[in-house]
Amino acid sequence: MSAYIVLFWTALGSATILPFYSEFLLIALFERGLDPFWLWFAATTGNTLGALVNWVIGMRLTKYADRRWFPFKEKHLHRAQGWFQKYGVWTLLLSWMPVGGDALTFVAGMMRVRFGLFMILVSIGKGVRYLIVIVGLSTLA
Repeated sequence: MSAYIVLFWTALGSATILPFYSEFLLIALFERGLDPFWLWFAATTGNTLGALVNWVIGMRLTKYADRRWFPFKEKHLHRAQGWFQKYGVWTLLLSWMPVGGDALTFVAGMMRVRFGLFMILVSIGKGVRYLIVIVGLSTLA
């Protein structure tokens, strides 16, 4: 049970700006013979909740956009919002991507994407990613 909990927290951390990589742990635990469903569930749940952290930060941080320490320039903020509006919430299905996926969840918070829609799309994207890893490992075994 503790291995699944560690995987959950590693997956949660890897969806934020923290330098975690849940796939390595997932592979190691799979090779130790742990149940693939529970590995998938722990990784997907953790990674989705980590994306939710980004969403909340995105919602809360924009009120400080006029501050000097704010990490985004106003023109970059407008460009990101325009990009998200152009391609829509469906881009959240790509939140699994190692590069740019976390930023999508942050921008979704800035754009005030509805919680339910956010959770559904991100859960699908994250779940499919871990499913592909597990299926790939199963075919190699």
